[in-house]
Amino acid sequence: MKDVELRHLAAMVAIAEEGSFGRAAVRLGYTQSTVSQQIAALERALGGPVFDRPGGPRPVRLTPLGSVVLDRGRTLLADADALARAVERFRAGDGRIDIGTFQSVSTVILPSIVRRLRAEHPGCDIRLSEEEPEQPQIGDLDLLFYDGPIDGDVESRKLLDDPYLLVAAKGTFPDGPVTLSRLDGVPMVAWPLTCDQPEMEQALARGGARPQVVFRSAINDTLLSMVRAGLGSAVLPWLAIRGADVASDDRLRVHELRPSPPPREIYLHWPAGRTRSPLAAHAVEIAVQVAAELAPPVTD
Repeated sequence: MKDVELRHLAAMVAIAEEGSFGRAAVRLGYTQSTVSQQIAALERALGGPVFDRPGGPRPVRLTPLGSVVLDRGRTLLADADALARAVERFRAGDGRIDIGTFQSVSTVILPSIVRRLRAEHPGCDIRLSEEEPEQPQIGDLDLLFYDGPIDGDVESRKLLDDPYLLVAAKGTFPDGPVTLSRLDGVPMVAWPLTCDQPEMEQALARGGARPQVVFRSAINDTLLSMVRAGLGSAVLPWLAIRGADVASDDRLRVHELRPSPPPREIYLHWPAGRTRSPLAAHAVEIAVQVAAELAPPVTD
């Protein structure tokens, strides 16, 4: 049975449906002798005939063995055709992609990537997971967005610098940039002390700003609600501010900081040494394009 090939089964199906070797050859685009050779090879592999050949104008007929083989052969050919179509769709980008993300990227960058992927590859399967652990691992993910480099066997592409800005209730500070020293001792709401937050707060301290943190939350909308309520101001990355559409809120004002703390760095990571699918490779290209189009403000 190991010598049975799909082309042998295809020839058998064509003969059974056409009723003759000659018409099957025309249908398949082969010579009649080629079709005969394929059936002979099939019968040798099976150890018996699959057709009775009455000769003359009478159609060939399946033998009992041929009936069994034809039924299973059609199934195998259908499976092979389905496999070929699946591989073709995969190569065209209609596979599955698993992406790890975090809050700001999920709100601002990822929607554009998902829209473009779905528009170009309607059959693709996109799976997203959102978290921002202290020590992220690429694991089984195809792509991972993270605000900084990560350890492990990964390749990376820096997408953009994400500058920190001050968000305050209207009238808290005069319009324009705010010096860090103005934040010393003032009430602030902030992210928990994970990821880049400690480095950012240390940068504020080096600039003479030791604000009084009165509330911490990892949810951007919650922090901004507290800013609107007057509990305190917030220093947040530009992506978080853009994602919350702060510019459209008359109750809030966004100020650049002088001197500006070092920006948060947004990276896209993928496993090193692992062949990327066409869909994952295209997602990287789109992510780079989207990040370039965002063009966050340049602060100094």
